[in-house]
Amino acid sequence: MGKETGQTPGIEENFAKLEEVIQRLEGGEVSLEEAFAAYSDGMRLVKACNDQIDRVEKQVLKLTEEGVLEPLDAQF
Repeated sequence: MGKETGQTPGIEENFAKLEEVIQRLEGGEVSLEEAFAAYSDGMRLVKACNDQIDRVEKQVLKLTEEGVLEPLDAQF
């Protein structure tokens, strides 16, 4: 699933990875150490998704206020 170009994963890719983490944790067949690592990964993915959503919201607000779409610095 990862991109070989070194670009930041898109929001859809992050949501897919988050879903994998959730399924793994809900499966219940992981050790405590694996569960903690999966939880940490999941929290990192949630933060990345929230950051991406915030950037999109800011772009939409700016577009609404100014009527002009400006490119974002970060890629989704």
